[in-house]
Amino acid sequence: MPETRPVASPPLRHEDRVVQASQSPAAVSRLAASWRRSMLKHGLDPTRPPEPRRLTERELSGRIERMDRFIAVARPQLDQLFQLVCPTGCNLLLTDADGIVLEHRVSEGDAATFRGWGLWRGMDWSEEVQGTNGIGTCLAEGRQVTIHRDQHFYARNTGLSCMDAPIWGPDGRIIAALDVSSARADHTERLNALIAAQVAHSARAIEAAFFRASFPGARIITAGAEGAEDGTLLIAVDKDDLAIGANRAARRAFGLEKEGQLRPRPAADLLGRQDEGSGFERAERAAVIRALARTQGNVSAAARALGVGRATLYRRMARLGIEENPGRVSRP
Repeated sequence: MPETRPVASPPLRHEDRVVQASQSPAAVSRLAASWRRSMLKHGLDPTRPPEPRRLTERELSGRIERMDRFIAVARPQLDQLFQLVCPTGCNLLLTDADGIVLEHRVSEGDAATFRGWGLWRGMDWSEEVQGTNGIGTCLAEGRQVTIHRDQHFYARNTGLSCMDAPIWGPDGRIIAALDVSSARADHTERLNALIAAQVAHSARAIEAAFFRASFPGARIITAGAEGAEDGTLLIAVDKDDLAIGANRAARRAFGLEKEGQLRPRPAADLLGRQDEGSGFERAERAAVIRALARTQGNVSAAARALGVGRATLYRRMARLGIEENPGRVSRP
């Protein structure tokens, strides 16, 4: 009697995989949670993708006008990042916090391909419209993501790999997403990981540049935060030695207001929360010592160079253990 072999089940379609993974309330992976959110929260059907949504020129112009200062600050970093990823056949996008594409960079030879995918100026790539995708999921979850091919919600997007990082504004809220997308089948997950690291680096650079531009005339104190995932700590200090701004990393590190305008407080009080010799304190001490050295110990001239009053500088020097003669700086 001939041996009977079990008939292999046909592989699940992408749409069926999405539905199956999304049905369990205990979906534990971040990807499954995003698929479930796309179906239940946004009411999307993976078998019936909607027509891509593009803003009218009037709608898009209004958004760009509201973001013009930010876009001007971001453009040099966008150009630099594009020069790095352009040879690999990638498309570069900058969106607002709603997932609307405001700026894009693409080589002429790849333009038709990415326009066909809808990765273009004025298109809506929010998770609410497109389901799980690099831009929309990055904004929805407030974190760096890579959505590789069949991790997308809609089957029509499974030819794409998207590497994204959020950009946080000076008020602690997401202001934009930075995206690099590839439609090349030979792009491996390892290559995508390298691109994703560069995207994150560029996003942090844009974030820092916009923070500095948002506090003209203020002294910006910077420090690296051990174990911080969201970059360098930045504090803006005015001429009265009041901390008037803090980026998201600093707000988290110092337990400040999570979002919105920062309540001004003495910088000395804020910095005093750290242990002696912390990154902030070392940065401030080094700035004062440099100013005194450049003015050969002239406190008045050093105060002018730092943009503070003479009395303020004397108080700061006393707190930091700095004597007037820069050649005899006391050690902390």
